[in-house]
Amino acid sequence: MRTSSLTTLAASLLLGFCISASAAPMTKVEYKAAKASISAQLKADKITCDAQTANAKDICLEEAKGRDNVALAELEAQYEPSTKHSYQVNVAKADAAFAVAKEKCDDQAGNPKDVCRTEAKSAHTAALAEAKLTEKTVQNNKAADKTINAAEDKAADKNASARKDATSDIREAQYKSAAEKCNAFASDAKSKCIAEAKTTYGQN
Repeated sequence: MRTSSLTTLAASLLLGFCISASAAPMTKVEYKAAKASISAQLKADKITCDAQTANAKDICLEEAKGRDNVALAELEAQYEPSTKHSYQVNVAKADAAFAVAKEKCDDQAGNPKDVCRTEAKSAHTAALAEAKLTEKTVQNNKAADKTINAAEDKAADKNASARKDATSDIREAQYKSAAEKCNAFASDAKSKCIAEAKTTYGQN
């Protein structure tokens, strides 16, 4: 049962670790409005929690704070998309789940409570490790893309240079062939023939 509990908690913590696709850009006005809405929601949630008692109230408050922290982190990630902000969203989700899990453990006592908190801590550690792995993976992929792009640009430059050299060599060879044919003429005719060959094959 303990293993099942730990697995379930870990699974719930790991659900948020895929970085979502970037949403449409958010304006500063929209950002401030969203932030005010999140703040208002927290106040409303706290009022709801005040109607409860004992540990149920504590759990309710932790859930409210957790939702608030996650919402704020997600807002920052939408307003200024970055790998860092995506990571902070994942951390906020892990921390929120951990805080609630710990509070729920207070419904128990003695060894069961200790075991509950240990499992919650283990799941939290795993979630943070997964968040860090996701962040590093994205960073490494971006770095690899930059390296690949730089290599492709360098190769393109070299190919263009090689193509230019090859074209020059070909046109020079074509000119020499045409100029050789001009030797069949004499005097002005030969000079005119060579001049035309130079123009045709870009040897001026």
